[in-house]
Amino acid sequence: MRMVCQAYYELLSLEYPMFRKNFSAIHEKVRNTGVRSIQCQTTTEAQICHAVELAAAFYFKNVRCLQRSAAAARLLKKFGFAAEMVIGVQQLPFVAHAWVEVAGRVVNDKPYMAEIYSVLSRC
Repeated sequence: MRMVCQAYYELLSLEYPMFRKNFSAIHEKVRNTGVRSIQCQTTTEAQICHAVELAAAFYFKNVRCLQRSAAAARLLKKFGFAAEMVIGVQQLPFVAHAWVEVAGRVVNDKPYMAEIYSVLSRC
């Protein structure tokens, strides 16, 4: 339950930049979140991503992939995982999407995301 509350707080902290469509501020928040030097032994990547999904389900509005991925990346980093938020695009039809990778493995979405989308940014 505590981790779901932390995830909800992360979603809230990203609400204003999402509202303002200030994507560079979101990118900067994720990039500036340091990876904790000692990895938490009792918490897994899957548990953290599940907590973010639960927090998003109880959130007061629809949570987009960018906000969800930024929150997951920040939480993963705070728990000692070297997470990267990845932003990719598909040309036809034009679609942008965000997901999180740890050690090159997608952790908060389907594993084939990098095959569908061309990567624009990693942070």
